[in-house]
Amino acid sequence: MPTNALADVTASDSTLRRFLHGLPGVDAVGLEARAAALGTRSIKTTAKAYALDLAISMIDLTTLEGADTPGKVRALAAKAVRPDPTDRTTPHTAAVCVYPDMVATAKAALAAAGATEVKVASVATAFPAGRAALDVKLADTRDAVAAGADEIDMVIDRGAFLAGTYMKVYEEIRAVKEASGAARLKVIFETGELSTYDNIRRASWLGMLAGADFIKTSTGKVAVNATPANTLLMLEAVRDFRAQTGIQVGVKPAGGIRTSKDAIKFLVLVNETAGEDWLDNHWFRFGASSLLNDLLMQRQKLATGRYSGPDYVTVD
Repeated sequence: MPTNALADVTASDSTLRRFLHGLPGVDAVGLEARAAALGTRSIKTTAKAYALDLAISMIDLTTLEGADTPGKVRALAAKAVRPDPTDRTTPHTAAVCVYPDMVATAKAALAAAGATEVKVASVATAFPAGRAALDVKLADTRDAVAAGADEIDMVIDRGAFLAGTYMKVYEEIRAVKEASGAARLKVIFETGELSTYDNIRRASWLGMLAGADFIKTSTGKVAVNATPANTLLMLEAVRDFRAQTGIQVGVKPAGGIRTSKDAIKFLVLVNETAGEDWLDNHWFRFGASSLLNDLLMQRQKLATGRYSGPDYVTVD
């Protein structure tokens, strides 16, 4: 919900359009150059150990397949709680992310493990395409919350956004936010379908004005997902939004982040762009499945000097 400072922005479709199209244009060359430069930062041993543990603690460990079973979800929940069964100092992940019909299974598995600090996130609103009527999307959201979801990951109507009907997208986010109740809301833009950096900036501000607790790059179901450049742009947006409103919003890059090296590059982006306040899993997440295994292997290499290889970790 917009603060008093920005309340007039959402008063009508015309004022919202005027605001979004009045945002500074994105210098694509400059944005990509800065993202690439930050990605070259060298992280030494002590800092790397901290970064690996921080990245593990920021993962939304995810399974979003049509073949998901209760057994697979329970196994994923067990891995989220104790990613490395041989090392109890390994932090747990931030959340387990599943479809709405698997929320109760994940919630029960985490409760049985005594791990209530690991959240259950649920994709909703006709994920991943978002092609459904609003009442269907709201029912999807309410079902997930009723089953115990702590967080809702919704997808925006990209067709409506690209058609320029921003108020429709705004009102839909507001309605899903209300249906989410106490659950935190992550708003997915599917940046790979938004075509331009200017659109990503507009979507970021639109999501935040509508009350998003997090803005999220992607579903992981399209060809182009999270990139350093689009994540940097979204980090700039949350930084500037807090400067104007006093409201802090989280960022979640998702899809395509598979290695420890990549994850650390994203953490550098966070630190250098939004600042230390976002270096916490309450404000920054990785949407990932395979990333955790590489983080665990790199973590053991630092501890023992030996690289265990993929046989050391479970295959999800």
